[in-house]
Amino acid sequence: MGIRYYKPTTPGRRGASVSDFADCTYPLDNRPEKSLVVPRRKTGGRNHHGVVTSRFRGGGHKKMYRIIDFRRRKENVWATVESIEYDPNRSARIALLKYEDGDKAYILSPDGLKAGDRVISGADAEPKPGNCMPLRKIPLGMSIHNLELQPGRGGQIGRSAGAGAVLTARDGDWAQVSLPSGEMRRVHIDCRATIGVISNADHMNIALGKAGRKRWMGRKPHNRGTSQNPVSHPMGGGEGRTAGGRHPCGPTGVLAKGGKTRKKRKPSNKAIIRRRRPGPHYVQS
Repeated sequence: MGIRYYKPTTPGRRGASVSDFADCTYPLDNRPEKSLVVPRRKTGGRNHHGVVTSRFRGGGHKKMYRIIDFRRRKENVWATVESIEYDPNRSARIALLKYEDGDKAYILSPDGLKAGDRVISGADAEPKPGNCMPLRKIPLGMSIHNLELQPGRGGQIGRSAGAGAVLTARDGDWAQVSLPSGEMRRVHIDCRATIGVISNADHMNIALGKAGRKRWMGRKPHNRGTSQNPVSHPMGGGEGRTAGGRHPCGPTGVLAKGGKTRKKRKPSNKAIIRRRRPGPHYVQS
């Protein structure tokens, strides 16, 4: 697993870098399991009325969606890792499992997992990378990923490349988990998680190098509000370049900096022991 740099034959190549896919079983051949892929429809950021609800989306390369088993449905059945594959829909690598009964499934690949390894899901599993266990059985201090927030719902936390939470404590029916963002949260001990840290940690170091690679991903250029017309954005209009004339806001007038976006009465607020540190844009009043 690493990053490949090309010779600077063009301005785009000069600043670009790509993954070398050395952690994949077949680095030069992308051949997913056909029974586990479905077509992925593009929306262009529009809802069923045709109205743009997510700006600056559209175009991009065609993709087939790989069906990932976030719940690890097979209990106490050994599975062999057939291959580690690239997934265009996520930053992490995925692992193709073949169970002893013949079924196949995709899971998020933890760092260090390779073809030929055996994994299992269950309360009596050994705490090693790739095995899925309830929090009540995982040793304290272990790195985990694909963590459930409700028992049986499937993993929701720690699913991107290089992400990993840490199980820090248990008290009664609740476990205390330190999330990748720095947030400390309590989760029921019957919730399950997979041992290890997500693979492809070098994803964050890849430089696109040119705007075209972002278009390949289905992202259109992001236009500043001050560069638009008054009918398109509250900060638009004026002769020449302007500083905006007001505090930064979105196209609907909602302030963009300093405001909290989390619901005050969200039911899961009581599960947060320590909130994550705010970003550099946060303005304390």
